[in-house]
Amino acid sequence: MAIKPLDDRVIVKQCAAEEVTAGGIVLPDSAQEKPQRGKVVATGPGKLLDGGKRGAMSVKKGDEVFYGKYSGTEIKADGDDYVILRESDILAIVA
Repeated sequence: MAIKPLDDRVIVKQCAAEEVTAGGIVLPDSAQEKPQRGKVVATGPGKLLDGGKRGAMSVKKGDEVFYGKYSGTEIKADGDDYVILRESDILAIVA
């Protein structure tokens, strides 16, 4: 990928939306919710602190994460959907 995030930003590749409910009902494209889960594909160097040093990032490339429903900026690159988020918009790392 030719996109490199700055500061404390993270690029997350969105997971596919659920097409079938737990009860077996097939959802059309218009009824599918935007996924809030994805895989980190790139991280920035960390937030610039007052002393001129960079803060360490809590997530790394390859981590699977949950993020807020209306967080970040959605982009499309290389035919895939990505979200650019601040590290603080990530809610949890899937263990």
